[in-house]
Amino acid sequence: MKLLNFLIFISIVLLVYVSVNYYIFSRGLQAIPKDSQLRTYYIILFILTALTFWAGRILENFMLNWFTETLVWIGSFWLAFILYYFLFAALFDLLRLLNHFIGIFPSVIVQNYEKVKLFSLLGVIIIASITIVYGHINFLNPGIRKFEITLPKKDAKINSLNIVMASDIHLGTIVGKKQLDKFVEMANSLNPDIILLPGDIFDEDIGPIIKNNLGDDLKRLKAKYGVYAATGNHEYIGGVEVAVKYMQDHGIDVIRDTAVFIDNSFYIVGREDRDITRFAEKNRKDLLEITNGLDKNYPTILLEHQPRELIESQENGIDLQLSGHTHHGQLWPLNYITSMIYEISWGYKKIGNTHYYVSSGFAGWGPPVRTGSNTELVNILVRFE
Repeated sequence: MKLLNFLIFISIVLLVYVSVNYYIFSRGLQAIPKDSQLRTYYIILFILTALTFWAGRILENFMLNWFTETLVWIGSFWLAFILYYFLFAALFDLLRLLNHFIGIFPSVIVQNYEKVKLFSLLGVIIIASITIVYGHINFLNPGIRKFEITLPKKDAKINSLNIVMASDIHLGTIVGKKQLDKFVEMANSLNPDIILLPGDIFDEDIGPIIKNNLGDDLKRLKAKYGVYAATGNHEYIGGVEVAVKYMQDHGIDVIRDTAVFIDNSFYIVGREDRDITRFAEKNRKDLLEITNGLDKNYPTILLEHQPRELIESQENGIDLQLSGHTHHGQLWPLNYITSMIYEISWGYKKIGNTHYYVSSGFAGWGPPVRTGSNTELVNILVRFE
């Protein structure tokens, strides 16, 4: 069943990927004159580029070197490029359809239609490239989002808690040592009492992480009460047990469907990612089961990677839920889609007595590009009153 679920998932992804690539390939080819040598170059370059991401990801399982890394980098940028190529091509097709029925194109376009198609193709490539360069710069420069909340002190022995939270770091081939060093420096500079990582610390296979000794950088994270994490769907995609062991070996306590009581003052609850069912054929514990034995006289903070079924936290006495996963779309206009899917796609919200924060993530999956949201490190000052 596990293999069947994986094959179904991959088949759907490949079907979408091939369909989108075929659509934009055919539209681009139509724009190039039939007697032009450019058609041959276009066909070869397009096919090779479209294969790079999958080729790189597959080859990474057998070898890790500059060649596989280059393939993954090219392929990752291509994922962003085809999105904008697709949007522009679809817009142009819509305009052509309108022109067919109501003649919206001026005569200068109609009389020079072949040239217009070619220049439109070049224009799309230039605009998409500029957009991706901007998005890459944005991706590489996460900001620090700070805010304060007040929780009932209950029986907490402390008056405040300085939290640094980062979701969706996605360490691997794309997000490597340079970005991790930036994360460690930014986090440590905030002098946190505790560092919380609600999932997707790793991208997929941890081979690149081991090869580049990224665990040594993770060990440099400093916080009074330590570093705690929950699993995300990408830990399960890449092999959760190996990922968890690597984190545990390098200074990160992974909380898996249980709770940790810290300094006789507060609980940190960590839930297994809900994709445990798809990738491990197991069921995670109900939140009620995890929290049932906790002393309700102390504040409780929940690490829950995917921000679904938010009412569970309210029903089970959670004071603060920290999540990620959505990337708030990562690429425009996908942020509008995540805003429709999730009650909170990004940011802070209080519902009932529970505070929620859903982070857009410190990095991201796939293309190292951010056009629909910003990368961020979150700094929360919790006051107990």
